[in-house]
Amino acid sequence: MTSDHSWQTHNGLVLAYIGDGVYELFVRMYVLNKGMTQPKKLHKASTSYVSAKAQCFAMQTMLEQEGFLTPEEDLYYKRGRNSKSHTSAKNADILTYRIATGFEALIGYLYLSKQEERLEEIMTWSIKHIEGSLA
Repeated sequence: MTSDHSWQTHNGLVLAYIGDGVYELFVRMYVLNKGMTQPKKLHKASTSYVSAKAQCFAMQTMLEQEGFLTPEEDLYYKRGRNSKSHTSAKNADILTYRIATGFEALIGYLYLSKQEERLEEIMTWSIKHIEGSLA
């Protein structure tokens, strides 16, 4: 990875591409650390956190909390949300998919800008809220 600020010029879909991988790895480690060891159960547990619907729920919950996101974080979320993609989620409507893409772009931005503490805070917060909605 380069140390320059090229992440500032990446479009929302590139940020979302990176954010998707970062968030998925975080979720996989989370479910693994919960003691699950069977691949089929690991996959099923992971998908409940990484689906477009779950990511959309987490993002909307964040947005409802005034001041949770910094103005710059909000900007990168919107960069991803407003990106025109030629694909869509298999099991989500276009609005849900776009909000989830914005969530992934936010994660990608935090990762590429090396804001590790904030990145972990947002991912942990998201998992906690998604988990609460599943109960």
